[in-house]
Parts: sequence; structure tokens; C-alpha cells
Amino acid sequence: MPRVTLSFDNGPEPEVTPQVLDCLARRGVKATFFVLGSKVLEPERAAIARRAAEEGHWIGNHTFTHTTPLGELGEAEALAEFDKTDEALSWVRQPARLFRPYGRGLVGPNLLHPAVAERLIARGYTCVLWNSLPGDWRDPEGWVARGIEDCHSRDWSLVVLHDLPTGAMAHLDRFIGCLQAQGFELTQQFPPDCLPVSLESYCSSGILR
Repeated sequence: MPRVTLSFDNGPEPEVTPQVLDCLARRGVKATFFVLGSKVLEPERAAIARRAAEEGHWIGNHTFTHTTPLGELGEAEALAEFDKTDEALSWVRQPARLFRPYGRGLVGPNLLHPAVAERLIARGYTCVLWNSLPGDWRDPEGWVARGIEDCHSRDWSLVVLHDLPTGAMAHLDRFIGCLQAQGFELTQQFPPDCLPVSLESYCSSGILR
């Protein structure tokens, strides 16, 4: 049975994320929310992230500001992007500590500064990449068909969506319903090809500078 894992980046957003959580609850789906540290410092947004965790979703670090890929920053700036979000999420209790780098959708040397990779290793983080990016943020109406087609192209898709106020998440229920009707298993686990075998090997692979 083909599998799909859902993840949501760049939230939480008070006008969107609660409705995403309601939809996931109706459909019986668990996901991962990769949040911005600058947002979860705000009490209202932090409460939404805590609600997601209480409902069984995983919470991940997606940098503090999401403005520049960490591989393009100096060491101090890159570490601050990670550390400030790590501190903002100190309340998270789940099986694994999760981090997703910001890369403008591209996997390469831009993703991580070596100092951040070392910190991820030291703090026992799992680095979570992706293999499906249907472009909901740039095409709020048309992403569903493209996303379903892409999920049919592999045995296990890790889909990146965005719980942002673009209007795209109004179609989330339709997306999930189509996947379920077409026989996909929706799982919270991550496909192995989206997880570096280890961050040590990731650092030595040449992907990082």
C-alpha cells in the first residue's frame, strides 16, 4: 500500500492552524508541524502548537525567522536561528526531536551550516527533509491535483504543506479524502529517504560545505 506523510511548515497561524487540526482530527490523521520560533514566542500561537502536540501531532524546529537558508549564513547567525527556536520549544515532549531546514525548496549545501549540523548531532535531533512539494503557497487552488499526482509517483511521499493564510488549506480535507479514497495509507512516520542516515554522514557527503 502506498504511503503518505503530511507535514506543515511555517505556522502556527491563528486563522488557519486550528482549522487544519480540526480537519486532521476528522480524518484520523497525525502529522508533523515544523514551526517558526518567532511565532511560537507569541502566547496565542504557542497555545495552538501545544494543542497540536496534545492531539498527538509532532512539533519540529523550522528555524526562528525562515528568512535565509542556514548554509548561507555565518556561524553565529545560523546557530541563533536554531537555538532560539530550540529554546522556544523546550516544552515539547515527544519520541524524537525534529528539525527541518529552510532551503527554498532545494536540497543542497544551502540547507545547513556545519555548526548547526554539529549542534543537531549533539542534541539528538532528527533532520527531516521532504520529497513532495505541491506548491500550495503559490497555487492555493490548484495544488491538490498536483499533490495527488505526485503522491502516485512513489511508494512513500513526505508532503510539505503550509498552514499559512493563503486559502490553500481550505482544500486540505479534499486532498486527504482523495488520498484515502485512492488507497493511500496516511502515516506519521517519515520515509527513510527523507532522513539522512546520520547527520555525521550527511556532513561528510559533500552536501554541506
